Amino acid sequence: MTAATELDLATLGRAAVEDFLYREAALLDDWDLDGWLTLWAEQGTRYVVPCNDTPDGDPAQDLVLIDDDELRMRLRVERLNSRKAHREYPHSRTNHQVYNVVLGQPADRHLPVTASFTVWRFRNGKASYYVGRYHYRLVVERSELRIRSKRAVLDMTELRPAGDLAIIL
Repeated sequence: MTAATELDLATLGRAAVEDFLYREAALLDDWDLDGWLTLWAEQGTRYVVPCNDTPDGDPAQDLVLIDDDELRMRLRVERLNSRKAHREYPHSRTNHQVYNVVLGQPADRHLPVTASFTVWRFRNGKASYYVGRYHYRLVVERSELRIRSKRAVLDMTELRPAGDLAIIL
């Protein structure tokens, strides 16, 4: 898909979106965080992980675990890639599983997509997990699919099984 006319959100199939989401998962599992950033739109991006007790929380009014715009995402990636990120150095091994992908109706040049996820994290002999639902808004930029926003809503009622959230869901 190299020409803008070839990639139309209205006719984009689920398989193409699944391939995109699987590529995102693979980049995160390979700890290629710089590559992960290239999947995002150039402006107006948002990565949000709301608190477990307020899954519909608005980051402008409610406490959230993560609320990153473009700058914060770049800074998060820079920190996670450095030796100074003691919570993630050496890096955890992760396994992002994405399934039950559902495409919504395109509106305002955005494609809403939801998908279930399970992310396994292995570190220091301990396995932890995160289970929830992704809410994406995808756009076409430079003839390629990009993420405008990603909201990772945890189904878990508490983070105790995982302990913390130092990785990118």
